[in-house]
Amino acid sequence: MLVFPVLGWMYHLMNRVDEEVYSLVTSLDQATPFIKYFALPYSIWIFYIYVCLLYFFKKDVNLYYRGVVTYTVCALTCYLIYAVFQTTVPRPALTGDDPFTWLVSYIYNRDQPFNCFPSIHCFSSYMVMRLIWASPARNRRNVTLITGMSSLIILSTLFVKQHVILDVLAAIVLVECVLAVVVFVEEIARESRQRERQKRTYGA
Repeated sequence: MLVFPVLGWMYHLMNRVDEEVYSLVTSLDQATPFIKYFALPYSIWIFYIYVCLLYFFKKDVNLYYRGVVTYTVCALTCYLIYAVFQTTVPRPALTGDDPFTWLVSYIYNRDQPFNCFPSIHCFSSYMVMRLIWASPARNRRNVTLITGMSSLIILSTLFVKQHVILDVLAAIVLVECVLAVVVFVEEIARESRQRERQKRTYGA
């Protein structure tokens, strides 16, 4: 998990305005209300991802490694996209003097409104949800908790106006594509190990 601080450092280096910035805002995004209360699930995102991966490590170490590899590849893919296709999301003017408004203000100040497509919040939240669905360690409780929390974080990206719908959809497609490749490579590696074991067995 030491790769996470490195990826975070790389993101902050890229989180600045470039020469040309695109907008993917749709009429549905414009109709989506700003709800400051969603700043809470949005802000605990990275701690939630850490907890999920540690839970996977405890319950199914193979799932943990699959998650770390998938996250890393997805994040690097996002950075490549950001380098050539930078997008932005318009933010509302903040009014009020309450903890939730302060939290939104902190989020806005810490994370500039650039490099939104695909959403890192969304791909990582969808990733842990997708992983638990296919895990032998799944049960009603962990599926419900992870699906519910991941969905809440994904929705929060829209309601605090950090992302738009196309950012969310791109994040889901990204995870599905990368996860398919990771599983394929795992299968090839597993078959290769089996062949090696068979050679040693028959050779002996």
